[in-house]
Amino acid sequence: MSDTSTGERLPAAVRTRKALTAAVSGSFLEWYDFNLFGIAAGLIFPRLFFPGASPTAALIESFGAFAAGFVMRPVGAVVFGHFGDRIGRRRMLLITVAIMGGCTFLIGLLPTYGTIGVLAPILLVLLRLIQGLGIGGEFGGGALVALENAPTGRRGVMGSVHQLGTPAGLLAATGLFALVQLLPEDQLLSWGWRIPFLLSGLFLFVALYIRRALPETEVFSTDAEPTRRMPILALLRNHPKNVILAVGARLADAVTYNVINVFGIAFATTHLGMDKQFMLTGFVIAAAVEIAVIPLIGALSDRIGRRPVYAFGVVVCGVVGFWYFPALASGNPVLAWLVIVIMLAIGTGCMFAIQGTLFAEMFSTHTRYTGIGVAYQASALIGGGPTPLIAAALAAAFSQSYWPVAIYLAAVCVISLVCILLSRETYRSTLTEERN
Repeated sequence: MSDTSTGERLPAAVRTRKALTAAVSGSFLEWYDFNLFGIAAGLIFPRLFFPGASPTAALIESFGAFAAGFVMRPVGAVVFGHFGDRIGRRRMLLITVAIMGGCTFLIGLLPTYGTIGVLAPILLVLLRLIQGLGIGGEFGGGALVALENAPTGRRGVMGSVHQLGTPAGLLAATGLFALVQLLPEDQLLSWGWRIPFLLSGLFLFVALYIRRALPETEVFSTDAEPTRRMPILALLRNHPKNVILAVGARLADAVTYNVINVFGIAFATTHLGMDKQFMLTGFVIAAAVEIAVIPLIGALSDRIGRRPVYAFGVVVCGVVGFWYFPALASGNPVLAWLVIVIMLAIGTGCMFAIQGTLFAEMFSTHTRYTGIGVAYQASALIGGGPTPLIAAALAAAFSQSYWPVAIYLAAVCVISLVCILLSRETYRSTLTEERN
């Protein structure tokens, strides 16, 4: 294998730069695709792919298509984690990014229900399932590319830089959707909504170009730990407690985001009388703020530890969640945008900025890709995918009241807080020492 592929003879600074660029490019594409589908599921897909039902039923069906992708995420985590832990990280990342971006591009080409009938939502769900497979393998590999090339004292910063792709993807997806929303409604529904999806093809090309010469991570190349024949079995045998704690810790992030964004945008525009542009602008502002604070959060976790930073984010989401919908309903733009910034940039930001780092430090080298992927995607399946459906059903069952949704969010945050408090502090550990 060439030196470029293995990372041998590359100066540390060059290897680090390549790793971070590759990690951020995949993270950006993952979250651009995710946010784009989520916004469209609330604002566009009910009318184009699920017509004929009441607005509430069409919205629930559309959220069902959104949730479908989460079913395949744990499968992708296991499949790509298996090979990523056995033969290396870099090869898997080329495949995952191609699957993610390719499916989003194809969604932009799909005929709608009015053209091909029931086949349209079937194809939409099929592409969403395939996309979920790729996303399932992306997070773990992308995080490890950054973290396994980082020194012990700077893993929080390196991991947070990888996570910058998340608010950048949100910013791009929300901003582009806000622009196409300015089109006349007939043009928006006929071709305008397709533009952000088709642009994913351009982002995919850039990501593949960046990753084509990605070096293998330093830790994977040098760690003397024997390669596991079945990493998933070794993971469950050696780290069962950490798997459960990691899944539980991430639930607050997964549920919060889907309550305030995917469900929140649809609920606010349908039942609170909010303007779509108003809501999208709020998330653009919040994403821009999150880009600024994420590296600071990562650096703070390198100084005081992962647990206090993560726990603070959980508490913010659980408490401010009760204020979120009342702030939107107030009609005060400053108040509404402020609460969106607090929930997204500060609350989920304190969790998401260090998630990859925290989870990586909980598993050994040759189960780490699988461990991060399983923990992250299992929590997405349990907490992320069903949340818009659960929230919509709760609101409908209580005369479109948002209080049951806020209580649901708070209960999940309590679970995550308990899990993070039961986990071991890891910020001073090395990535090659024994885990328990």
